Amino acid sequence: MTVVEKIGPAPRIAVEHAGNGEVVIFLHGIGGNRRNWRDQLPAFAPSFKAVAWDARGYGDSDDYEGPLDFKSYADDVVRVLDHFGATRAHVVGLSMGGRIAMDFAARHGDRLKTLVLCDTHKGFGGFSEEKKAAFIASRKEPLLAGKEPKDIAEPVARTLIGPNASEEAFRSLVDSMSRLHKESYIKSIEASVRMDVRSDLGAVTVPTLVVVGSEDKLTTVPMAQEIAGDIPGAELAVIKGAGHLVNIEEPEEFNTVVLDFLRRHING
Repeated sequence: MTVVEKIGPAPRIAVEHAGNGEVVIFLHGIGGNRRNWRDQLPAFAPSFKAVAWDARGYGDSDDYEGPLDFKSYADDVVRVLDHFGATRAHVVGLSMGGRIAMDFAARHGDRLKTLVLCDTHKGFGGFSEEKKAAFIASRKEPLLAGKEPKDIAEPVARTLIGPNASEEAFRSLVDSMSRLHKESYIKSIEASVRMDVRSDLGAVTVPTLVVVGSEDKLTTVPMAQEIAGDIPGAELAVIKGAGHLVNIEEPEEFNTVVLDFLRRHING
């Protein structure tokens, strides 16, 4: 059984949680919400307090005025940890959630116990102009032209999902993107594309696991290898057959790999 609640002050952050023990917080990607972690909460709850959030402007969390300062996401993570009385936590971030996790590690490292970075990259500044333009064209431009998130959900999902993904996994991703808050999603895209490449990963001192799908075409295996190489002592796990959404496409393998890592660092 999971519990859903909202954490204030504004913008209020919606979280879903289950279990007891050390906090593991799951941070979704730019097209996601807390439902992306539905296969993780029950698997992690027997060993941890497993928490999945809707980032500000996503899911059941509040929207907000003005442009997005990307750093606000990591500050919101602090609010969630304070709500649960967690001095430190295990942070698991996928895609944009991984970039939030890296920013959290840089600015709130004293609140971090372990770091799990899934199918992510160090910032759009490291992308070619062609790849950056393609990202914007597939996501932001149709919305500015009057389309709604549900109109772009299927074509974008097909660029992210791996070739071996089940229809259920694909439909889960489409549902996730269809639920996006249009204006807040555009703000997230704009803030993400403005980000510089992280050059401070060498300062991460907590145990770190980098996870990537072998078929991820957006955040590729070489990109994951580079991140793992930048962080002292980081481990790398490649999940065969998975695309960009490893936890949705291969939940059992993902859960096994991440739980094994986290359990080695309980009470550490």
